[in-house]
Amino acid sequence: MKAIFGVLSLLIVLAVIASIAKKQLFGVGTGVASREAIAASQAAQAADPGRRGAGYGVLPGATVADPNATVPQLSRDMQQRAVDNTTRALQQGVERSQRAER
Repeated sequence: MKAIFGVLSLLIVLAVIASIAKKQLFGVGTGVASREAIAASQAAQAADPGRRGAGYGVLPGATVADPNATVPQLSRDMQQRAVDNTTRALQQGVERSQRAER
């Protein structure tokens, strides 16, 4: 009886983990529909470069991810953007401080 409950609880835990993993993998947006949407967005951007940010639901300064990129590549890109943005913000703070001291 103890072994049956052990196996049953193991199956339940594995089902929960599989469900979470599935949500995480499909949450990245690597499906066919999202690739087509990204390709259409990039085509529209290439056709009219002045249109950036003019679409519905587009955030200012947002970039479109490469549809062929892997999850580790996307992660590295996000980390690099965060480092770049932080560096830029710190540099702006230094420049403001220097202007305020004058």
